[in-house]
This record gives sequence, structure tokens and C-alpha cells, in this order.
Amino acid sequence: MKKIRLIEVKSELGAGTRGASLGVDALKIACLNKGSDYFKKFTAVEVPNLNDVMFEKNLFPHAKYIDSILQTYKRISNTVEQTLELGMFPLVLAGDHSNAGGTLAGIKATYPDKTLGVIWVDAHADIHSPYTTPSGNMHGMPLAVSLGEDNLDCKVNDPSPETIFFWESLKRVGTETPKLKHEHIVYIVTRSYEKPEVYLFDKYNIKNFTYPEVIAKGVEQVAQEALHRLRDCDIIYISFDVDSLDSKFSKGTGTPVEVGLNVAQAKELCHQLVSSPKVICFEMVEINPTLDAENIMAQNAFDILEYTTEAIQSRLAQEANAAPIA
Repeated sequence: MKKIRLIEVKSELGAGTRGASLGVDALKIACLNKGSDYFKKFTAVEVPNLNDVMFEKNLFPHAKYIDSILQTYKRISNTVEQTLELGMFPLVLAGDHSNAGGTLAGIKATYPDKTLGVIWVDAHADIHSPYTTPSGNMHGMPLAVSLGEDNLDCKVNDPSPETIFFWESLKRVGTETPKLKHEHIVYIVTRSYEKPEVYLFDKYNIKNFTYPEVIAKGVEQVAQEALHRLRDCDIIYISFDVDSLDSKFSKGTGTPVEVGLNVAQAKELCHQLVSSPKVICFEMVEINPTLDAENIMAQNAFDILEYTTEAIQSRLAQEANAAPIA
């Protein structure tokens, strides 16, 4: 049977608030407090990070620490690619959401000829470029990197030639060409975005299942519709940012937003999504225990992680049983 491999990525170079590098350890503390043996069940690999560069002056105001993020992307991509080539299921536990660009690169490097779909469960759209970003924080850019999307129609910044060099290099990690197409992204409960991002939503008819839609349809139907929208994709990657949760449940994240999922809804949503045989990678990001004295965010996130992992294991077992004996 195919095994799950945990990939720990403690990089937080892309975040605006410090502390996401501690998210994986906060999950482990929540695991211990719950009396779970989760982190003993699976092999794990940690991707080396470059967080120490944050003690130095940032040289790229429109794409902060992009030079070090490029190196981090390459490391993540190589680890994800190796995991998939070993026949394992990569379950990525990462710091800030910029790291997802490295995960996507690794998936596409492994399967260059397969059509990749993405389900992005997140309060934010993360489809800015250095030309449109209001903050320069690269956790708002992973999808734009993966799409090769500059969105020059909405340009507000003039990035330096060095920034553009690294931005173009980021796009080529894993594969020389874009990792996915705009129409193969589905957002769920995204509710905080800027005009350049809305422009892309409208231009490419990108679907966002809003929270009112989730309430009206129910989590199970939304999950099925999201998967159906990606029916032409061969493989699917799911990225779960904990700020998809309502800010009541997600104080321990850098950018909490009101009117989002509760923990039970998030558990059921992720459970339904990963039950699809097309899903080959799941990622959880943006837990920041420095913003959360009680570690409530990590406890909630760990409950979601444990429940989601059980669904992945169940599916992998069914697939192993259904496979013809060679």
C-alpha cells in the first residue's frame, strides 16, 4: 500500500508576520496534548530553510526575500518530486503559503505531461505578482508563480531588474513552463482579495465557492462540485490555509479573516476532497503560534489534519485492495 510521507517546511520568508516557521512544532505540541501518536506513524523529512536571512536587510520591496525563496522553492520541489517518485503520498506541513509554489513545482516536475488541478481553501486568493502586490509579501504570490502570471494589465509597481530576474527564475522551478492553467484553479471560502486579483477571477472565470454558498449547498456538495469542475484534470493538489477558518477559530495565523469555516466544516471539506483518487498531495499552511497564547489554532488544525489523513489512508488502502495482483 502507498504510504504517506510528511514533508515539513518551516520556511516563513513569504509571510508579513513573523512566527509561521513555528507552525509545524505547534502541530506536534497539539498532537502530544491530544495523546495522539500521529507523528510516530509516518516517515517525515524536513526541508532545510533559510529563515536566518530575515535578520538581514530585504533588498526586494516588491517580492521580499525572493532570492532566498527561489532556493527554498527548489528544495521543496526536489523533496516533493522525490516523494512522488518513491510512490508515496506527500502531505506537506508548511510555514507560510509562498511555499506552495515549490510544492506545485515538484508535482509538475514529476508529472510534466499530466493536467494539474488545484483546490485552494484559503481566505486569500494568493494570485498577486511583484507588479501588483500591495505588500511585497510573497505568500500572496504562489499561484501567480505557478501560472506564470504577471497580470501587467493591473500593474501598480515597477519591480527592479533583479526582482524580475528572480521572479522569472521562480516560474521555471520544476518545469520551464507554467504548472497549471487559470481554469484549473478552484477557490473555496476566499473572501479577502484586491482588485488585480478580482480582475483575474473575472478574466478567466475562476470559480470561488463563497462562504454563503458553502452554507447554502453544504460542505459535501461544494466538495463534489469543486472536484467536478476539475474533471478534465488528471491529478489534483489541495492547499489548505488555516485562515480559511473563521477568525474566531484562527487567531493563531498571520492574516485571520471573519466569516469563514468552522472546524467541523473544514474537517468534512478536506475529508471529502482527499477521498478523490485524483488527489495526489495535500498541504496545510500558515499556523502561527506566536499569535495564539493557548495554541488553539494548532489544536484545531491538528484535528483537521488527523481527520484528513485518516481519509487519505482509507482511500490508499482501498486502492491497494482494488489493484490487480501482478
